[in-house]
Amino acid sequence: MKLHFALVGNQNCGKSTLFNYLTGSNQHVGNFPGVTVQKKEGTILAVPDAGVIDLPGIYSLSPYTSEEIVTRDLLLYNKPDAIINVIDATNIERSLYLSLQLIELNIPMVIALNMMDELTGSGGSIDIKAMEDSLTVPVVPITANSGEGVGELLRRAVEVAQNQQLPQRLDFCSGPVHTAIHSIAHLIETKARRQNLPLRFTATKLIEGDSDFAKALQLSENECDIIGHFVTEMEQNLKTDKEAALADMRYAYIEDLCAQTVQKPKHTEAQLRSVKIDHYLTHKFYAIPIFVLIMGLVFWLTFDVIGAFLSDILSNVIDALTASVDNKLTVLDIAPPMHSLIIDGIFSGVGAVLSFLPTIVTLFFFLSMLEDSGYMARVAFVMDKMLRKIGLSGSSFVPMIIGFGCSVPAIMASRTLASERDRKMTIMLTPFMSCSAKLPIYGMFIAAFFPHNGGLVMLSLYLTGICVAVISGFLLNSLVFRGKPVPFVMELPAYRLPTARNIIMHMWEKAKDFLHKAFTVIFLVSII
Repeated sequence: MKLHFALVGNQNCGKSTLFNYLTGSNQHVGNFPGVTVQKKEGTILAVPDAGVIDLPGIYSLSPYTSEEIVTRDLLLYNKPDAIINVIDATNIERSLYLSLQLIELNIPMVIALNMMDELTGSGGSIDIKAMEDSLTVPVVPITANSGEGVGELLRRAVEVAQNQQLPQRLDFCSGPVHTAIHSIAHLIETKARRQNLPLRFTATKLIEGDSDFAKALQLSENECDIIGHFVTEMEQNLKTDKEAALADMRYAYIEDLCAQTVQKPKHTEAQLRSVKIDHYLTHKFYAIPIFVLIMGLVFWLTFDVIGAFLSDILSNVIDALTASVDNKLTVLDIAPPMHSLIIDGIFSGVGAVLSFLPTIVTLFFFLSMLEDSGYMARVAFVMDKMLRKIGLSGSSFVPMIIGFGCSVPAIMASRTLASERDRKMTIMLTPFMSCSAKLPIYGMFIAAFFPHNGGLVMLSLYLTGICVAVISGFLLNSLVFRGKPVPFVMELPAYRLPTARNIIMHMWEKAKDFLHKAFTVIFLVSII
């Protein structure tokens, strides 16, 4: 039988990087939250009869966002053979909160402690054996970027999947929470087993008031009243609400576990370095001018220096090839209509578009550098205040930034936004961002009318698109989508050096898409 693994973890913990390493895929990897907006599947190269699914980054299995629902439903109803829970070792307390919920699902599981090189490089350490004994699931330290430890992780994952090795410890509670969970579990045990739902996890969901589980269990009105009584009694005893009680229960266990197993420096070198850089890049006054200067430099290098130089070389090669074919067709005395079709239609049409390929690849090289370094997350943070003036939050800036690459994944990325209002507004404004499909058109006009100021004109076109989006946002916020955007909370990842592998894969993906269009749609249209 083919084994199926699910990669689950917080946003920006390295799941997609690990997925790419395991499968050889070129899935987009970025150093800001919200890159993966749907599940991605692939075959593990080292184990050809095993598949792996990269699920959206989440912080809990509570159904607050669409990606949490996608992840929870897949784990519950399309049970994988094993879960690979990817954890950021430099932020282990927060990451373990999701791990405890995953253990409650009672599915074979292995924990991958990613970014161990950063933790150990800053003088930190983790007692792997003690953590394994406490959580009762295998724990493997890895560095997904370099592949260190991934072989051992894969071996342990295959082992627990084949042996169906379930977590032995599902109970992390005490006091009134313990009483409520076990009382509800006893009440629903028969129905939960009939529906093939994990008992303890289902009990905690009923405490949270998750109506999906109440419907799945077909609870009677009397049973719902009894559960409500247990919950009320727990809240009164603890003098807090039900969700806070469950969170306190898990974090109390996590604090005790980390105190025994984790030797953590106060701040890692990456975090200290990030604080110093952020003093300027997220400054109240300097941040936006610095962003404009950086993007201006990117466009200047792309359209006036590197991209222009490479485009000229490719154009000369295409011109030489076209001239050679033209001479051969003349020598062969090909009929003028066919001669014109080949030279003026195919070679001139496709060739003119292909000459922009170096420019597009160069632009995506710089955008990948900015994204992988963690700078784009800072831009979203800085832009939050400005976006709120048009009725959006900083979280909408991430899809809009992706929109500079391609509108399709940008609109798909809007699914990570919490409110329907924000999603609809972002979807309507994102196409105003100048995506790669617009570059050949921009390039054509710049070459024809502004040959000596390409970078400046290109920056102006991009800024004009942003200005139109802002004006449209004001109108939509005033006339159509009245209301306030949801509060904006975003993790600012530590600055990291982009890896050559990720950047090359990202550039290749965009180049491949462009070539595919050039030799299909544009090829056919040129002939017609």
